[in-house]
Order: sequence, then C-alpha cells, then structure tokens
Amino acid sequence: MAKVSAAQRKASDKWDRKNKERKQYINRRSTARNFIKNQATKEDVDEFKILLKNREKEL
Repeated sequence: MAKVSAAQRKASDKWDRKNKERKQYINRRSTARNFIKNQATKEDVDEFKILLKNREKEL
C-alpha cells in the first residue's frame, strides 16, 4: 500500500465525512460490479436481468 501524506489523509477523511451518501453509493456499486464480474452464477445473472428490467421501468 502506498504511503499517503498526513495532509492527503486529512483531506480524504474530510471528504468522507462530507460525502457519506456518495461514498456509500460508490462502495455498493463497486461491490455489485465485482460480484457480477467474479462470482455470479448463470442463475444470478438471469435474476439480475429481470431486476434490471423492472428497475428500468421504474425510472
């Protein structure tokens, strides 16, 4: 892991505190993408397709 200066760490912590919802969104999206790319089964993918179609209709 790369070393980060104290100033950068402080700035990152400040951004995290001010952007809790955005950070949570990014983390959840990343988790979902990684699951789909690396672990999802055929059945999972089929279910996601249905869920995505339904969500698309909502939007």
